[in-house]
Amino acid sequence: MKKLLLLAACALFATNTFAQSEEDMKAWMDYATPGNMHEIMATYAGEWDEKVTHYMPGQPPMKQEATMTLEMVMDGRYQKLDFGGDFMGMPFHGLSYTGYDNARQLFMNTWIDNLGTGIMYIEGKYDPSTKTIVYRGKTTDPVAKAEMDVREDFTFVDDDHMRMVMYMVQDGKEIKTMEIDFTRKN
Repeated sequence: MKKLLLLAACALFATNTFAQSEEDMKAWMDYATPGNMHEIMATYAGEWDEKVTHYMPGQPPMKQEATMTLEMVMDGRYQKLDFGGDFMGMPFHGLSYTGYDNARQLFMNTWIDNLGTGIMYIEGKYDPSTKTIVYRGKTTDPVAKAEMDVREDFTFVDDDHMRMVMYMVQDGKEIKTMEIDFTRKN
């Protein structure tokens, strides 16, 4: 508990927002404590196989297989994804961090990989009826040298399967660019 209080105090100092009451301190403690959404993320920790399909305008879909490891970090507050495979004959490695913000009640996700120098940032809400997080955010379009809107639909099919479908916005139109089917390794 002392460690958590110290973290909350540091966060208060860093944001120049000082707790004035027990109610304020409770709000900070609620913000700092992993909850139900963090438990959902932890359910998916482990090793996964991926079947990836890339879609490029005017080209047939490209299929590849890859693997990833999911692990909870920072005492169960964030999920780290470590991706490995290849893309068009080149080694491909990606890292992603997902968190659930208790105060804003939404998921946040970052993605970096060795085939670019930017950071994709997306955030979204979880729909328990479909077990899907619909993420929206920005990534870099290296051709236009500008930000590009992106959407990711991430569905928790069951404890051993997940699915992600990604869309980019080009010329004002949303275009599907990727699908990944994840299967937990035994």
